[in-house]
Amino acid sequence: MAIPALNHFLDLADLSNAQFWGLLHLAKRLKDERAERGANHPILAGKSLALLFQKPSLRTRVSFEMGMQHLGGYAFYLSPAEVGLGTRESAADVARVLSGYVDGIMARVFGHQDVVDLAQWGSVPVINGLSDFSHPCQALTDIFTAWEVLGDLEERTIAYVGDGANNVATSLMMAAGKVGMNVCIVSPLGYMPDPAVVESSGAEVSVTDDLDGVQGADLLYTDVWTSMGQEAEREERLAVFPPYQINEALVKRTGNAQALVMHCLPAHRGEEITDAVADGPASLLFPQAHNRLHAQKAILAHLLGGVPLE
Repeated sequence: MAIPALNHFLDLADLSNAQFWGLLHLAKRLKDERAERGANHPILAGKSLALLFQKPSLRTRVSFEMGMQHLGGYAFYLSPAEVGLGTRESAADVARVLSGYVDGIMARVFGHQDVVDLAQWGSVPVINGLSDFSHPCQALTDIFTAWEVLGDLEERTIAYVGDGANNVATSLMMAAGKVGMNVCIVSPLGYMPDPAVVESSGAEVSVTDDLDGVQGADLLYTDVWTSMGQEAEREERLAVFPPYQINEALVKRTGNAQALVMHCLPAHRGEEITDAVADGPASLLFPQAHNRLHAQKAILAHLLGGVPLE
């Protein structure tokens, strides 16, 4: 049976397991194709993508720009000052204007409602490059990286250490649920995920403030303790999170000599992760970052190029 096509890529809760796996397989095909041929087929020739930013980025901007270029298309950056999404111009108006110019919109925003509104009011595919609620592009990349390294993902365990209520943790739980992975969220009290999000993720999720929660993990994952938009909470968070640092002692605490470490970057080295781990033999930080390109290409090839999911 054919896998239904996606109209947008806003939140992983919108995807079936089959659609998620279809994107993973497409990412692998595109990555292998470029490695073997030195280039991808120009399946997006003549296609354009608007990159709409409220928040700064390195990986999101470069992976989408280069992904479009590798596939024969064109992407261009729209800065916060140029558009003023939600202030100078409403999301509804921006969506309708851009839909007359481009074949797709990638938006990296503060409020999740903005990407929802862009999809509702526009007539082209919309991709969530990050919102306060979810980061689906990152989570797709994370699972793609885990699949490359670990192979069979069924019953493998990711231990996420840090702010379990943030967008990365939310999307990671949803992504893990699509592929049969277990998740342990190890967070201080007051920073644990919403039980409704845990329930809806489809994953086997345990939540604890005890660092022994990392025991048996195949992957340790962390993110910055203070995300963009939370700067006023920084001092408060710095007083709470230091015990939840991923360091060599915590990696050993997994009891798994093959345990690997992930981070979505950028990292505040010396806070949520140490240099010894980030640059050490267990680190997947840079293969994970590089895989953003291949995961993004899969989303673009499907949404803008009509490549079916298999």
